Amino acid sequence: MEKRTIVAILLSIGVMYAYSFIFPPAKPVPPAGNAKQGAVSSATVAAAPQAAPAAAPAAPIAVPAQPAGAARDITVDTDLYSAVFSTQGAGLKKFVLKKYKDVAGPKGQDIVLVNETAANRFNLLSDSRELGLNPTALYNVSGSDLKLTGANKGTLEFTTTTPQGIVFKKTFTFSGDAYRIGLTEQVQNAGSAQVAAQVHLLQNSRVVDQKAGGGRYEVYGPSTLTDNAVKSEKLDSLLKTPVQFDKNIVWSAFADKYFMESVIAEKGSIAQVRLSRPSVDANLRDIASPTVTVAPGQSAAVSYSLYYGPKDLDILKAQGSRLEEVIDYGWFAAIAKPLVVFLKFLYKYTGNYGIAIIIITCILKLVFFPLTHKSYKSMKDMQKLQPKMNELKEKYKNDRDAMNRAVMELYKTHKVNPLGGCLPMIVQIPVFFGLYRALMYSIELRHAPFYLWITDLSAKDPYYVTPLIMGATMFIQQKMTPTNMDPVQAKMMLMLPIVFTFMFLNFPSGLVIYWLVNNVLTIAQQMYINKSVAD
Repeated sequence: MEKRTIVAILLSIGVMYAYSFIFPPAKPVPPAGNAKQGAVSSATVAAAPQAAPAAAPAAPIAVPAQPAGAARDITVDTDLYSAVFSTQGAGLKKFVLKKYKDVAGPKGQDIVLVNETAANRFNLLSDSRELGLNPTALYNVSGSDLKLTGANKGTLEFTTTTPQGIVFKKTFTFSGDAYRIGLTEQVQNAGSAQVAAQVHLLQNSRVVDQKAGGGRYEVYGPSTLTDNAVKSEKLDSLLKTPVQFDKNIVWSAFADKYFMESVIAEKGSIAQVRLSRPSVDANLRDIASPTVTVAPGQSAAVSYSLYYGPKDLDILKAQGSRLEEVIDYGWFAAIAKPLVVFLKFLYKYTGNYGIAIIIITCILKLVFFPLTHKSYKSMKDMQKLQPKMNELKEKYKNDRDAMNRAVMELYKTHKVNPLGGCLPMIVQIPVFFGLYRALMYSIELRHAPFYLWITDLSAKDPYYVTPLIMGATMFIQQKMTPTNMDPVQAKMMLMLPIVFTFMFLNFPSGLVIYWLVNNVLTIAQQMYINKSVAD
């Protein structure tokens, strides 16, 4: 949908202005390879430099008894989410966001990011062939269900022992008022031989039908910040060939348009990320630590930060690690991000994102008024010269070079710039696309009401009223715009409002309101300019 929009917009601006005034009408002429191990001997080692194992404890490491019986669930309940962990694999089996609903209105249910019943598909399982660690091994857990509010913090510690005598601990740290979760994986060597291994953190994501999922899944798939750039992969491609990254990895995530689940590196704790599709309905992110080397009687640890929550620009920026770059604002991100911040600022005073969009549209129109005025004046001047240009074309119809020289002399005599009509418009294109991306991917508009029948600015107008009015205003605007096109070209251009109307029928209401208000302001501006030029 977005590609069609961009093409249509470029056609509208490019054809309407550039073609009309730069080129006046003339008479018709008859897999990824094997995962390589990191070079670091240990990562985030407690009380020791990263390149060396932790100091040996005073007494031998006590080997806890292996858990017995069936797996059990542990629930963590905070102000922002509820999470269910299992002692089987110390994995995350369910994660529910409390502040966001799947549909607008009283029937909306809390957003579920993770919901699995099969142990081998739990999220955040740990695996290591060298340590003999089984992803679905049973763990002991210290403590019970947690209920946290405000700034209160709590931890869950899961422990298991491998056949090699390795005591493996996973410690999760939670806060009642934050989406960020801490995770530390500790390797304690209670055996008699040194071990060197990578620890793999497995993130399983169930793949949904994007078409059936609606607007939330317009953006859907894994992203990784690696080698100073965000790399996003298409799910269909992963079915054929897995992808691996191993350079300067900062975070790896799986996200849709509004929500995400991610693992963030702490002190270089991510050496490789391998993305694959084990089955049609599953996506797997295998996150490997650097090689951890642990001598007998010693221990080492790797730590991560987890973020399971909304793709809210302010919240993501607060996490650090450039996590906000998971939101793809495209080429004009430098413009889109400030506009999102300004949109949220206006909302604090208006209490309505629809009103905030209208205010931003008016401000942008005011800022660009001098450029637009100059553009339309140039078009008017070009329109006045059209009869003389036709005479020159007829006079020099057999000598194109002479005709071009005569036309340029005509422009110079009347002090008309042939590019004056389109250059001001080109300057505005980055701002337009920046605002377009800002509105298209802002979670703030999700389920945000405007007035009357528009109850969700991120959804289409249910009665198609605003797109139809938008199409009518676009038609009026185009009829008022000065042109030097021949009648055939002018009729073709009049098809654009119809094309745009059909496209905007299914666009988010917030975008339609922006375009509608912009058209109305442009009509008023054109009326003023026509009057001032005539005077």
